[in-house]
Amino acid sequence: MTNHFDSVAKDWDNNSIHIQRTEAIAAEMLKSISFNKSMKALEFGAGTGLLSFALKDYFKEITLMDNSIEMSKVASAKVIEANISNIKTLVFDLEKEDYTSEKFDIIYSQMALHHVVDVESVISKFDKMLNPNGILVIADLCKEDGSFHDYNAEVHLGFEPELLQNTLKSFSFENINHNVCYSIKRTDQNGVERDYPIFLMVAEKRN
Repeated sequence: MTNHFDSVAKDWDNNSIHIQRTEAIAAEMLKSISFNKSMKALEFGAGTGLLSFALKDYFKEITLMDNSIEMSKVASAKVIEANISNIKTLVFDLEKEDYTSEKFDIIYSQMALHHVVDVESVISKFDKMLNPNGILVIADLCKEDGSFHDYNAEVHLGFEPELLQNTLKSFSFENINHNVCYSIKRTDQNGVERDYPIFLMVAEKRN
């Protein structure tokens, strides 16, 4: 996973689908969550930080966590260029290590979880990294047939939202809601245009 994302980092923000998807997810988050400026946020699998840049005015501080060095370099350069004071980047592999340096009021990700091998392990870490009454937001692919990725990726083929919701309930999450917020149009290997829906799931951590 890391090598692929390192290789595409420089051109990531030039893809209009990435921009449109991020705008749709950010808009849905703003409708679904009560933000306040005292919140500390973590974006997991942040890449170049597109989603956090869209949400930067709603948080006190945002940490962009990603295991791709090149993605984080691009994000850092954007932070410096835009002179943004409340966003910091962090190269960290949460799949391999526990993050205990600080806790957050909200953790969110877009299109990152299906690249995680052990989803339950990472969700368990999210649970521990959130403050009481913290919020977890997952935007990701609905279940698909394997035609979405056009490179040899070891990924989950999206998620059944109801099953993912049950996984969250097995930890400290409640008041879980989800809905489709965007659909990616992509031509598959047979030249057929397909729709790949993206869901947004919001959950609250119990005290």
